[in-house]
Amino acid sequence: MYYDEAADAVLKTLNTSEETGLSSEEAEKRLEKYGKNELKEEEKTSVVKLFLSQFKSFLIIILIAAALVSAFLGEFVDAFVILFTVILAGVLGFVQEYRAEESIKLLKSLTSPEALILRDGKEVKVLSSLLVPGDILLLQAGDRIPADARLLEALSLQIDESSLTGESVPVEKSTAIFPPETPQPDRKNIAYTGTSVTYGRGKAVITATGMSTAFGKLAGLLEEIERERTPLQEKLDQFGRWLGIATLIVVAFVAILGIIEGFDPFEMFLWGVALAVAAIPEALPAVVTVGLALGVRRMVKRHALVRKLPSVETLGSTNIICTDKTGTLTQNKMTVEKVYVNGALLKVTGEGYKPTGDFFNGDKPVSEDIHLHRLLATGTLCNDAGLFENEGVWDITGDPTEGALVVAAAKEGIWKKALEEKHERKGEVPFSSERKMMTTLNSSEDGLYAYSKGAPEVILASCTKIFLGEHEEELTPERKQEILNVVNDLANQTLRVMGFAYRKVPEDILPEEAEKEMVFSGLTGMRDLPREEVKVGIATCTSAGIRTIMITGDHKTTAFAIARELGIFREGDLVLTGTELEALGDREFEEIVEKVSVYARVYPEHKLRVVEALKKKGYIVAMTGDGVNDAPALKAADMGIAMGITGTDVSKEASSMILTDDNFASIVSAVEEGRNILKNIKNFIAYGLTCHIGLVIIVLVGVLAWHTLPVIAVQILWINLITDGLPPMALSMEAPDRGLMKQKPTKAKEGLVSRKMLTASLGLGALIAIQSIWVLYESLNNGVSLPKIQTLIFTLVVISLMFNAFNWRSERYSVLSLGIFTNRSLIYAVLSTVLLQLAAVYVPIMQTAFRTVPLSLSDWAMIIPLASTTLIAMEFMKYLEWRTHR
Repeated sequence: MYYDEAADAVLKTLNTSEETGLSSEEAEKRLEKYGKNELKEEEKTSVVKLFLSQFKSFLIIILIAAALVSAFLGEFVDAFVILFTVILAGVLGFVQEYRAEESIKLLKSLTSPEALILRDGKEVKVLSSLLVPGDILLLQAGDRIPADARLLEALSLQIDESSLTGESVPVEKSTAIFPPETPQPDRKNIAYTGTSVTYGRGKAVITATGMSTAFGKLAGLLEEIERERTPLQEKLDQFGRWLGIATLIVVAFVAILGIIEGFDPFEMFLWGVALAVAAIPEALPAVVTVGLALGVRRMVKRHALVRKLPSVETLGSTNIICTDKTGTLTQNKMTVEKVYVNGALLKVTGEGYKPTGDFFNGDKPVSEDIHLHRLLATGTLCNDAGLFENEGVWDITGDPTEGALVVAAAKEGIWKKALEEKHERKGEVPFSSERKMMTTLNSSEDGLYAYSKGAPEVILASCTKIFLGEHEEELTPERKQEILNVVNDLANQTLRVMGFAYRKVPEDILPEEAEKEMVFSGLTGMRDLPREEVKVGIATCTSAGIRTIMITGDHKTTAFAIARELGIFREGDLVLTGTELEALGDREFEEIVEKVSVYARVYPEHKLRVVEALKKKGYIVAMTGDGVNDAPALKAADMGIAMGITGTDVSKEASSMILTDDNFASIVSAVEEGRNILKNIKNFIAYGLTCHIGLVIIVLVGVLAWHTLPVIAVQILWINLITDGLPPMALSMEAPDRGLMKQKPTKAKEGLVSRKMLTASLGLGALIAIQSIWVLYESLNNGVSLPKIQTLIFTLVVISLMFNAFNWRSERYSVLSLGIFTNRSLIYAVLSTVLLQLAAVYVPIMQTAFRTVPLSLSDWAMIIPLASTTLIAMEFMKYLEWRTHR
């Protein structure tokens, strides 16, 4: 990277000149050799592949096989309906994922399109993609760095590297040579791709472009990480395998028994297919997809854009959130929080760059104070930042630290532009890392003044007086020590402390001579404040059994203080730095990984290591972040969550979900939505199992006991289609249960249906089967025709399942406690399904298709009371459970 070599040696190695740069001919040759200054994008999935990827699950394959068998047997209606539901599920999944990818394109931020360089001895602007190693780059405030470069000049140069390192404060750059062992964040003579100049100017020689940059190497690391399947995908496949095997066993059992008892083998094969149709939930993939898609639409309204549908469920299972600090937990905006003037420590309210807030001395507001006014005016005049408003949003230009001072002054009614009009700048001594202070000379009505700001100890060393009690008094050693004690106290609160001084000077003084015998006016303490809503969000996560871990490139003391303030750090937890982490072996680290709540001063490979260690322990890990440095860990995590506003293109591409408002609180909303979606999926699967279990028992007993098929294949398919269609979709719109975010996350190895839910489904399915078998028995004894018997059982099953749909609005709460009309979609779905069933029974063309006969009022008088018992029985069981656990 050339950080450990002298600038002259670097220029010689790259065969270029600081004064003239490369010639156009040489630049062309190098462009052919090194290629364009662009990152190699991950190969995009084609539209066809994206569509076909929707049909990979085991359950889908079973359904396609069932459709082919039905077509082979001449049951073309059955085959068509099965294929239709499979294709519907695929189309819904494809549309949602395609839309998400298109949304990401809109969210992508533009990289710097042009750069100012030296070519053929002239300053020219060229496309960033055409830059090559050896080009001489000219940098100034506001520029985005287009390639990695070794600095040749650094005049008060500061660069914001938060997108690469996670460091919230701009880095002061220099041209000094650094030792070979210097870690990447401390190589201050290198400017990195994707970072931006916040202050000063400089000159640099490009040393790496495209995939050879630090930015590019991170992008390359992403390609090596395989994205794992989500828990939902694994569970659906497991459920499909379990269902498929169970179906084949039952079908084989019935077919063999029938043949042994003398039935025609082909007839038994047809009955076997009917049983398979009864057992397999044809509409399940479509319903799960629709449920996820509806959840995704709700999440968009809550500022979360999901890229892959199954990822939604992962949020419901998440038990650890690894989060970056800068911009995610904090505002990424420096804010003055404390001011020390006239021997008093004032508190400053307000947040971000909005110039609204007040100054308090204890509980008393402070205004029109001459000491406060003098300090704020000093910080505003000795300042190169600006404050502006754009469509109601306040922002700054220049260095964030200087911007914070301008905002603080505006809160007191001191506006930079108006102040500078009265106090024109006549000269300045720029800030440098060696001097650690900046001074300006400004005119005023009563003469010329010098204003200085900088490191407190440096400012104090330049002062002989202090502004106290509206007078300039001697700065005694005791007073100096008192001020230094305040500096230490503020620093211990992780505030960045700055000192201020002024002096009236002669008109002919040189700026450099003004920095002596100055008057100390006070201190400010500032920091990147936590987002207001984050603390509540973390507390909610904790009560939901989700642990939050901070992983940041910032310093240990700052990270620890923020973590403790937000409730991330708990008593007995550990704080690790990247260096300490490197010193640990894999086994040692895995032994303590569950105790660490803060990782500070870490690099990309460390974040990746933390995520992988937690996953090995069996945790479902979500990783949030916005920088390039977060991308590998975002991709490796079970749920990668990128920031949509401040996030880099690389982090968005690596993520499973993007927050469109960059707000940690939106993650909590997304987790709640994910949990609710998972709850609803489980509920409508349990609801569907009741149907399929009941049908299998009915067909099995009918065939074995009376050699009769109680319902024919087309009726079974109709039951599956209408009962597994609208009601489950309506169930997927059910609101979260009370206390959902106080429950523990779903375990990764837990199946889609719990033992309790399976027992309830078996019981309800058996209840429906017993009633249907009783109807079959009584009807056969009374000489009722087979079409009438089949119509009675066909309708009884459908109506029973409509009552059953209300059972599965919640596994825990009764319909009465939830409110009968709180899910209107379910009421409409049930009414629509009942109307469809009435059509199947009474409309002539449908009677022919489903081989039904009209039912009388006396038939309905028997069907409705029997069917309602599914709801009554479940409500009674929920009541007993409530009595037991209340």
